[in-house]
Amino acid sequence: MKTSVVILNWNGKSLMEEYLPTVVTNTLSDLSADVELIVADNGSTDGSLAFLEAHYADTIQRIDLTSNHGFAEGYNLALAQVDAEYAVLLNSDVKVTPGWLNVLIDYMDVHPDVAACQPKIRSLRKEAFFEHAGASGGFIDFLGYPFCRGRVLSFVEKDNGQYEGPIDIFWATGACLCVRMEDFRKVGGLDARFFAHMEEIDLCWRFRSRGRRIVCLPQSCVYHLGGATLNKENPRKTYLNYRNNLLMLYKNHTNAYFVEIFIIRLFLDYLSMIVFLFSGKLGDAKAVIRARSDFWKMKPDFKVQRLENLQKTKVASIPEMYRGSIVLGYYFYGKRYFSDYFPKRK
Repeated sequence: MKTSVVILNWNGKSLMEEYLPTVVTNTLSDLSADVELIVADNGSTDGSLAFLEAHYADTIQRIDLTSNHGFAEGYNLALAQVDAEYAVLLNSDVKVTPGWLNVLIDYMDVHPDVAACQPKIRSLRKEAFFEHAGASGGFIDFLGYPFCRGRVLSFVEKDNGQYEGPIDIFWATGACLCVRMEDFRKVGGLDARFFAHMEEIDLCWRFRSRGRRIVCLPQSCVYHLGGATLNKENPRKTYLNYRNNLLMLYKNHTNAYFVEIFIIRLFLDYLSMIVFLFSGKLGDAKAVIRARSDFWKMKPDFKVQRLENLQKTKVASIPEMYRGSIVLGYYFYGKRYFSDYFPKRK
């Protein structure tokens, strides 16, 4: 099998009812001889398995994981059972369009130096706009803050065709992530200790630092609902994002300015906590404190991986990393657009 499209599901029966028909129709019709659809179930209790058995027994394969392993380990366990050249990690709340997969696979076939790619991601809630998680390709600043071509912090651009060209990116979104399985295995897959959030950026950082390319291909377009498992107001999501972002920085950042980065992040994280407090979001404020505390507790367990990543680094200065701060640019200079940070990249 050339390509496996794998949907990780946890209590997402209603989402599968809504979006699986587009995945089946717009995937199997394009590459029916070379693609398989798989739902890897993370121990759902909402009738997901019965739904799949009743409606998709002949078209979708199943991997039953029996319990909720989270995004990272759930996909690791599922992909360990996949025998394909490429795997697409596809969220259950994604609506795909005709030809979406052909564009990704054709490009990967012709460019063997590409480890992963993503389509353009538009929002299902506001279809004319990019979606927060991925937009038209992911980037990062030197302090570890991710942003996208089409989304900077909370500001999301309308898709007016301004980002239609293929482009090398720092990270591809886990909402729809096409990976070359050889590369995925070489770097050790997703980090299960993250559980969820930031794990795809961590994976792509390892790809990129070892000399492999990550690309966004806007000629392929999908629509993402977003926030189907944890919405952005959930303190659990705040906790995972802050904790995992620090762990990712520690694992992957080179020694240059390493101490300075963590001093600045200390200030910015506690500034965020104060903003949460004054906004009446006590749960999120507590989540930031707990995230930083747990980062320091977990940090020693990541020392081996940090040393390995530094030893295997081939690209110390990654071009897709913005050398300034998007927080400073956004809040002090009003820079809301991707082109404000990378004016030569369209």
